[in-house]
Amino acid sequence: MLSRDTRVNALIGTGHFLSHFYVLCLPPMFTYWQRAFEVSYAQLGLTVALMSGITALLQTPVGFLVDRHGARRFLVGGTLLMTLSIAAMGLAQSFWQILLLAALSGIGNSVIHPADYAILSGSVDRGHMGRSFAIHTFNGNLGFALGPPVIIALSDALGWRTALAVVGGVGLPLVATILLQSRILADQQAQPAPARGAGPALSGRQLLLTRTMLLFFAFFMLGSMAGAGVQAWVITVLHQVNGMDLAIASTALTGYMAGATGGTLVGGYAADRMRSHLTFAATLTTLSAMLVLVIAAFRLPDMVVLGLLFLSGLALGASRTPRDMMVKDAAPPGQIGKVFGFVSSGLPLGAAVTPVPFGFLIDQGRPELVLVVVAALLLLSLLCAGSARGSAEAAPVPAAAE
Repeated sequence: MLSRDTRVNALIGTGHFLSHFYVLCLPPMFTYWQRAFEVSYAQLGLTVALMSGITALLQTPVGFLVDRHGARRFLVGGTLLMTLSIAAMGLAQSFWQILLLAALSGIGNSVIHPADYAILSGSVDRGHMGRSFAIHTFNGNLGFALGPPVIIALSDALGWRTALAVVGGVGLPLVATILLQSRILADQQAQPAPARGAGPALSGRQLLLTRTMLLFFAFFMLGSMAGAGVQAWVITVLHQVNGMDLAIASTALTGYMAGATGGTLVGGYAADRMRSHLTFAATLTTLSAMLVLVIAAFRLPDMVVLGLLFLSGLALGASRTPRDMMVKDAAPPGQIGKVFGFVSSGLPLGAAVTPVPFGFLIDQGRPELVLVVVAALLLLSLLCAGSARGSAEAAPVPAAAE
């Protein structure tokens, strides 16, 4: 018989896997949709922009709803909307229908982070919380990794319409399982009543605008900006600066992503055994930044570059669970949904703002600066993390009024 923690991690992790999987199912559809609907690449890009942008904008409002009304109903509703929207894309007869369904899928996807963290915080044994957060992150990264090859293989074998119907339909058994197993999905600890004589509680908006929460938001956003810079441009940089073959440069990126994905599990187990999450996260993030700087500063053999990028990704991935644990510890009881909804919206925002300015550096003939900026962003994120943790310890964030 599987333990309760294992079943909770499986349910929540599978939903997180699908949310990331669906995001990267869309770009491989561009070639098929261009032929089917005769649209431009700019119009095709709007599908991803709508899905990701709506998710980022709605995560915080959904977090307020999760804290007030409980996470389970939103998790079921959001997952169902997300999966049905992807499946319905296979029936679309006009491109405006694809755009509408991408927007609806983004609405469903916006539920995942605030609901998942609220349920994990209330359902999992505190001594295993780091591992649960790590498994959650690992499953999301795995969804990103498997989305493109799976949807392409299915589209080649079955056609793009059937492929989308199949991957969308996969979410329906998950929704049914969540409903059947809902008794094991406990919500986060309720907000305690204010002590007699205590000052007025902060509103939810005031809570998110405290110095601690704004710094955590910046920590997430800057880390995402650095990661997006590597993902979008490291192949080009290694090719232009190091003279690396494109195939080998692509392998280097794959190694970096594999290290980052595996590192989340390492960080999760470590987070359950340490007292100072900040020290662990800071050490690993600094190591990741230094390895990137070494690659930027020296002309190294290809195999050395591959090894250093893998280690950089591993270190950065391992720092992510301690980062999440710091946010959880700083969130007042009963406020985890809105706090994680807010700070994690820095992830898609950071990923959205990075590619263009980094591309500008390359256009100006300075590709060697891309990795330097990546390292600088990682180090700057640590200043935000340290300040946020120091602020939380000096003056704990008071509970928010509903």
